[in-house]
Amino acid sequence: MTFLDKLNQRIAKTGSNLCVGLDVRAENAEESTKRWILDVIEQTAPYAAAFKPNSAYFEALGWRGMKMLEEILQEIPKEIPVVLDVKRGDIGETQGYYAKACFEAMNVDAVTLNAYMGRDTLEPFLKYADKGLYLLGVTSNPGAKDIELQPTGDRQVYELVAAMTAGHPQAGLVVGLTNAAPNVLDHIPDVPLLIPGLGAQGGDLAALKGSGRKAPLLVNVSRGVLYQKDELSFAARAEYWMKQIQGALS
Repeated sequence: MTFLDKLNQRIAKTGSNLCVGLDVRAENAEESTKRWILDVIEQTAPYAAAFKPNSAYFEALGWRGMKMLEEILQEIPKEIPVVLDVKRGDIGETQGYYAKACFEAMNVDAVTLNAYMGRDTLEPFLKYADKGLYLLGVTSNPGAKDIELQPTGDRQVYELVAAMTAGHPQAGLVVGLTNAAPNVLDHIPDVPLLIPGLGAQGGDLAALKGSGRKAPLLVNVSRGVLYQKDELSFAARAEYWMKQIQGALS
């Protein structure tokens, strides 16, 4: 089964396009931290179309953090796709080892990639034909205007990246909700989108209304599920965001 098969099945089963981001702000990789993360996963799983662990938060805890990440990945229900947020982008053999780490050692379903060193940097990941790739297109940070939204000829830089998805059915784009203006979405092919920027970053779901896209969308929420200062459970927060996204896409 390919990544997109798994994702489409999950969206159809749950009616959800919510991607729960596991941006875990931990000071150690002790068992209590692992149990906390597994509690998040267990509570939010009924509302999650996918989970997106961010590798940096685990790497910052050293080898114990990476060991914890591998253990957590094994505990995520097999029917829920996992997008590993690593934003890798390198050349030659180095990128091949990044691909091996993601798709063999950790056995995730998809990754985020930085394609700004060129098309050849994608090739080691494309060898895993059943796995998914999300290329950084228009990200949610203010600095997107520094490179991604700059004009180059009759196109903008992100459009050059978007063109790299052509011919690769498992390849999609990261498009930040804070920068997903209609004129941006109109210039992006109908490929799978991973959409961060909802919740704490202030992205507006109205940007998605009427887009008419057929490829599956994942709208990521991290802090809005994990670290809201309210009395709600992780499950209640995930359900809230799932319904907000459903309303925007309907």
